[in-house]
Amino acid sequence: MEGIYMRRLLLAFVSVVISVTASAQTGIKVEAPNVVAADEQFNVTFIIEGEDAPSDFQWTPGNDFQVLWGPQQGRSTSLQIINGKRTKSVQTTYTYVLRPAGTGKFTLASATAKVKGDIISSSPYPIQVASAGAASSSSGSGSQSSQSSGQSAQRQQTVGVQDGDIFLKMDLSRSKVVVGEPIIATLKLYQRVNIAGFENVNFPTFNGFWSQEIEAPTNIEFVREVYDGQIYNAALLRKFILIPQQQGQIKIDPAELVCLVNIRVSSGGTSIFDGFFDDYRTVRKKVSTSPVTVSVSPLPAGAPASFAGGVGSFEISARLSRDTIKTHEAASLLVTVTGKGNVTLLEAPEVSFPPDMEVYDTKVSDRVDKNGMAGSKYYEFPFIPRSHGDFVIDPIEYSYYDVDKGRYVTLRTPPLSVYVEKSGETESTGGIVVSGPSQKDVRTLGSDIRFISTKAPDLVPVGRFFVGSLSFVVMTLLLFALAVICWSVFRRIASRRADVVGTKNRKATKMAMKRLHLASTFLKQNLHMAFYEELHKALLGFISDKLNMPVAELSRDRISEAMKERNVEDASIEKFIEILDACEFARYAPDAGHEAMEAQYGAAIDVISSIDSNMKVRKTPNNGTMLAVMLSVLLPFAAQAQDQYVDSLWNEANAAYSEGRWSDAVAGYVQISDMGLESASLYCNTGDAYFKDGNVPMAILSYERALKLDPSYSDARYNLDLMNSLIQDRIDLVPDFILKVWASKVCYIMDSDSWAVCFLVFLALTLGLVLLFLLAPGTTGRRTGFFTGIVTLLLAVMSLSFSLWQKNEYMSDDDAIVMRPVTSVKSSPSSESSKDLFILHEGTKVKMIDSVGSWCNIELADGRQGWIPSSDIEVI
Repeated sequence: MEGIYMRRLLLAFVSVVISVTASAQTGIKVEAPNVVAADEQFNVTFIIEGEDAPSDFQWTPGNDFQVLWGPQQGRSTSLQIINGKRTKSVQTTYTYVLRPAGTGKFTLASATAKVKGDIISSSPYPIQVASAGAASSSSGSGSQSSQSSGQSAQRQQTVGVQDGDIFLKMDLSRSKVVVGEPIIATLKLYQRVNIAGFENVNFPTFNGFWSQEIEAPTNIEFVREVYDGQIYNAALLRKFILIPQQQGQIKIDPAELVCLVNIRVSSGGTSIFDGFFDDYRTVRKKVSTSPVTVSVSPLPAGAPASFAGGVGSFEISARLSRDTIKTHEAASLLVTVTGKGNVTLLEAPEVSFPPDMEVYDTKVSDRVDKNGMAGSKYYEFPFIPRSHGDFVIDPIEYSYYDVDKGRYVTLRTPPLSVYVEKSGETESTGGIVVSGPSQKDVRTLGSDIRFISTKAPDLVPVGRFFVGSLSFVVMTLLLFALAVICWSVFRRIASRRADVVGTKNRKATKMAMKRLHLASTFLKQNLHMAFYEELHKALLGFISDKLNMPVAELSRDRISEAMKERNVEDASIEKFIEILDACEFARYAPDAGHEAMEAQYGAAIDVISSIDSNMKVRKTPNNGTMLAVMLSVLLPFAAQAQDQYVDSLWNEANAAYSEGRWSDAVAGYVQISDMGLESASLYCNTGDAYFKDGNVPMAILSYERALKLDPSYSDARYNLDLMNSLIQDRIDLVPDFILKVWASKVCYIMDSDSWAVCFLVFLALTLGLVLLFLLAPGTTGRRTGFFTGIVTLLLAVMSLSFSLWQKNEYMSDDDAIVMRPVTSVKSSPSSESSKDLFILHEGTKVKMIDSVGSWCNIELADGRQGWIPSSDIEVI
């Protein structure tokens, strides 16, 4: 039921609207051309619509026009029946054929008529009358000649399209402006021919301007327009708003388009019927605008700090989104800039909020009229107060350049008082419950570069790195030599342990002494037979071990020959043989007495010691001594004490920075650099001084050099990020491959020299584990040496790679910083025949690809390339 009721109510409302509309009289409309020629006849039609037919229509042409025919009255009636209600509409027309009485701008007089006793009238209608012979035809016109003769009666002639019949024109609202002053560019097509279509349309790129289309008709409509005293059919193709971004003479490239024109091909006959047999042909006519040059002057120097790029005339207002604000509740400060000028490019004003208010990202919107020259820009600053009380938002200053006045104008809003109520207080029957303050992170109120480094810098000659140096190579070779020596020593020890004959040889004297000790026991007991038998065994066992001969094969001759071959003295040989004979004789002879036994015992000890000393192999020179000699030659370079003059310059520059004498600090740091010394802290301090002195591009250059020398220097990295937030150019970086990003993060943990030291440490561990793998007696030791050695080898290779990576980046000279405030990037290395591709500002980092003469081919981080004068950039 409710749906039916609503449907009936809607139908009743529509009926009332239709009846009111039908009963309302629309007055008298006028249809006539706005431009005519002096000798042209044209129609003027007065139209009256309503329920009833008009009466007593009156109109006089006046002295400016001559009535050739009319009025011709026409009438039409329409009848509509909706839901049983009949609606009648009557349209009455009065048509005149007129001819102008002269040239100039005239106005058709108002016509009057009566409808239901009421008098209605038309509005005055302006008409421009051009000189005679200037009328245009929508079907095309041109110069046509026709000649007849008996031989050429069958020849066809073609009507050509002249340049004056169709052309493009670019009109600028002004040709002399200042940077940031808007210009309206209108592109129109003028024609006096029959156009069938268009193709290959090319609009200008407007290099050096910020541009935006403000009118782009989808249907091309031609209207009459007088140009240079002639009447053309003109159509608007495009309308742009242009805002120059650089000073100088900026040339706007021509616009081009190809028109398809129908021209008539007629026969050469003279019969009055020949015109009925003419044919039409479509030809292509290329038209283009003439080059237009705009003279752009720079803005005057001394712009206020609150200048936000506005050029024109503006007003500013500010208000709060809410009258009542409580703590921890969101509100907004609404700032509106209204006026005429480059509204679209206006930047947000600087607003100083009280310290205990959290401010979020600014929301920006605009509303510009269809011409793009006037409108408003809205800035919303969301904020949340965290404390209660009375606060004041300082006046907002906003400066712009007034073209008419030729000076900067600063606008100020009144201060805004903000009262923030305390939230979270509730009242109950048991008393008042007050919520405590909510904890929050410490809020950053401002940002600045980090303070300079005051400790003595580790200055080194420019370009010196540990990796690849002579000391690095020698220490690396030394580690390999030390590993080889250790391997040789341990191999020798192992081989000696595995040599049974050698062991016996070395232990022969020791075993002989043990047997002699047993013989001495028998001597003390005065056991004659046992003593000589044990003494005989000791001598034969000693010589058997020394000569590596079985006891059974020993004879006096063989013993003598073998000992002579081993350089044993003859006296010792004879004494040894003599003692052997005495032992054998005493075993079968009667006891010679205790004194004889003692004499034989002492002689045996002496001869064994003499033979052992003669047969002992002389050792080679001590490897430890050789190693000590090599280490003494290859000690690391001792740190050289800083020159007193360099120390004084460093301390004076630091003192100047602390006292606010920025230029003196810059001079001191640069003087140290000019001496051929460098360090990351020196470059960072230089960048700090440049920034405080107002030279942002030189500060960026210094920070880049500090990070090029030591990518792990955190102060330079922080300060460079802050500097990059201050430059004007915002370039979207092309992301690197994810593995390269990870490798870079690991590489930049330490500087090149630290990675080189890590390489030597890991290399030493690797060589030690290789020795463990080669010399370990057990499987567990070999397995530990193998797998752990692979890990340390990979770490050594990684450390060396990172050290060489940083060194190669330092040695490369393909990165540069733009030093000129504004510079144009060209399409080729020439300032005359090249086009402007884009504009860069000071502080932007570029990559140099090639150089030709005084020009460099550069590439931005987003891949765009172009040519720039070498004097506008400084190599990092």
